[in-house]
Amino acid sequence: MPIYRKVFENNQKWIAEKKATNKQFFAKLAEGQNPDVLYIGCSDSRVTAEDLMGVKAGEVFVHRNIANVISNNDLSVMSVIEYAVAYLHVKYIVVCGHYLCGGVESAMQPKDFGILNPWLRNIRDVYRLHQVELDLITNEKQRFKRLVELNVEEQAFNVIKTAVVQKSFLETGYPTVHGWIFDVETGELIDQNIDFTEKLGCIREIYDLAE
Repeated sequence: MPIYRKVFENNQKWIAEKKATNKQFFAKLAEGQNPDVLYIGCSDSRVTAEDLMGVKAGEVFVHRNIANVISNNDLSVMSVIEYAVAYLHVKYIVVCGHYLCGGVESAMQPKDFGILNPWLRNIRDVYRLHQVELDLITNEKQRFKRLVELNVEEQAFNVIKTAVVQKSFLETGYPTVHGWIFDVETGELIDQNIDFTEKLGCIREIYDLAE
């Protein structure tokens, strides 16, 4: 059976399973959402947010794009952040990258990728910012992994630069911003332990938008 048709068959099975364990599941779901977490991750088909976090429907607000990029001129991700913070009042924003990321790997190549070039430039800029460190890593696989990690850090930094995050945090203490790595080869989630308050303090002289 083609995957397109199988999806609808799977959907009916899923509905039946949910109703069998909780008759009010969909009635409750329809009441609204109140997630504590905004998850910004990669579009890679192997990295599904709810599965790797072990969470249920309604618990996480999700945005995904190629290589988990947060660009200030991307209205999609900026709108997601604004809505999640200003209206859903999330307490945590997570930027989650993953090893073996095709977007990051492409950005490491001096090659023309057509319409993808402007998007990949965001990651190439991360390489440029950290070129001294990265060029010292002679093992190509390790350099690739390190760029994945640095990309998460820089994209988390970009979240911190947004006005809605700064204003909300200074007023309420939330949200805090975190960086994770998903290891595709082991299934492990790795916390980058980004010091949110230290990062916010470092950028406020230039990026202070909370006044």
